[in-house]
Amino acid sequence: MTANWAAFATAEPALAKIVEERFGAFTHHVLATLRKDGSPRTTGLEVRFLNGELWLGMMPNSLKALDLRRDPRFALQANPGEGQSMGGGDVRISGRAIEIDDPRTKAAYGEEVEPPEPFHLFRTELTEVARTYVEDDKYLVVEVWKPGEPVRTLKRT
Repeated sequence: MTANWAAFATAEPALAKIVEERFGAFTHHVLATLRKDGSPRTTGLEVRFLNGELWLGMMPNSLKALDLRRDPRFALQANPGEGQSMGGGDVRISGRAIEIDDPRTKAAYGEEVEPPEPFHLFRTELTEVARTYVEDDKYLVVEVWKPGEPVRTLKRT
């Protein structure tokens, strides 16, 4: 089961707000894709939350774009920032990336974001959103959301 960003934000608005803030705090984040041989590839990436979707834009024929064309599964981690504070926690999103070829959709994205032309554009379908943070300098807290389920919260000392 998957959900787009709008469905997640509707189901869990507080967590969605934190996730957007974490991704908005820095420009570049880390995307994990799968190479031809199945091994992981991590690369830097800018992301956009627009019109109820989480978008991934990429340079033409970049290895990460070719990876996603072959196998759409991805994991995306927000830039943790400087030092060790990780304000808002460590945030990760997993799912499937669906390439968009529709000229009108790409043009609308291009008008909003102004990426270098040409570019690949992927819309995401989420399978999991996770946030890890420290509470009261005592607990490690992990919040996990999956489509169709409420947020599950785990605390460890």
